[in-house]
Amino acid sequence: MSIIINWVVSALAIMVAAYLLTGVMVDGFITALVLAVVLGAINAFVKPILVILSLPVTILTLGLFVFVIDAALIMLAAYIVPGFAVASFWWALIFAVVLAIVHWVVGNFAGDKV
Repeated sequence: MSIIINWVVSALAIMVAAYLLTGVMVDGFITALVLAVVLGAINAFVKPILVILSLPVTILTLGLFVFVIDAALIMLAAYIVPGFAVASFWWALIFAVVLAIVHWVVGNFAGDKV
């Protein structure tokens, strides 16, 4: 049951972030649910490889390069998921930051990590 709650909360976070940003478009809640699954799969399989490959740059930037990796993965998800569009790399970077903030706020509000 916890997986389903995390999935729905992630989709809601995507909807909130897309509502706040004009350069990000999500067609509806079903698209946000699909995007949450795709981003979860990409973050589980592709992101660790990219983080390891870019470890020197990540260390030099004190971890901020991870947001660039997240933006690239969001652009990949925009290519995969129909109904989700990002205007540019900069909007994807801002979307990654807003999504991280929304997840952090929801995680603190809920009392556990989402």
